Amino acid sequence: MAQAAAFNVADAEAVRLAVRDIQSSAGAIDILVNNAGIHRYGALLELQVAQWQEVLDVNLTGAFLTAQTVAAGMVARQSGKIINICSLMSEAGRPTTGNYTAAKGGLKMLTKAMTVEWARHNIQVNGIGPGYILSDMTKHLADRPDFDQWVKSRTPAGRWGQPSDLVGAAVFLSAPASDFVNGQIIYVDGGILAAL
Repeated sequence: MAQAAAFNVADAEAVRLAVRDIQSSAGAIDILVNNAGIHRYGALLELQVAQWQEVLDVNLTGAFLTAQTVAAGMVARQSGKIINICSLMSEAGRPTTGNYTAAKGGLKMLTKAMTVEWARHNIQVNGIGPGYILSDMTKHLADRPDFDQWVKSRTPAGRWGQPSDLVGAAVFLSAPASDFVNGQIIYVDGGILAAL
């Protein structure tokens, strides 16, 4: 059974209560997908500390708090899978995305740190790094003809990704087929990180 829950991932007590409620209604959490994410654009020289902190709190600290809370039960059961939704910006930056890039780069390394500590408990921790995927978060970019053309020309596949393009990686990382895959980021980006 899959279950979604809405809560403030940057609030440790909210995370604790949400995980408790999920486990009360659905049972043990076998697979956790850390997918909460926000973006606040701004050039680094002009970025307000609050804009920096908000993005790191949700995109990085939120993944840490949620995984830490859920992993306690996984360690006790000696089984579990955690999938952190990283980004192509875990590897590369773009102007006005410094806070997002820092958070997603940190999430890539947090994925590896979780692996080092939790793999011995039969917990697989991996990430998915989406490229430019059409979503509510990117619609304003896709609606700009110049940016739309830039994405299509920069991506070897020649198009934006669709949310459905992420399904295969998520299913693989959730399944027994990935039981010896740990600390990896699968980039689902149409080849953008492979091209100069």
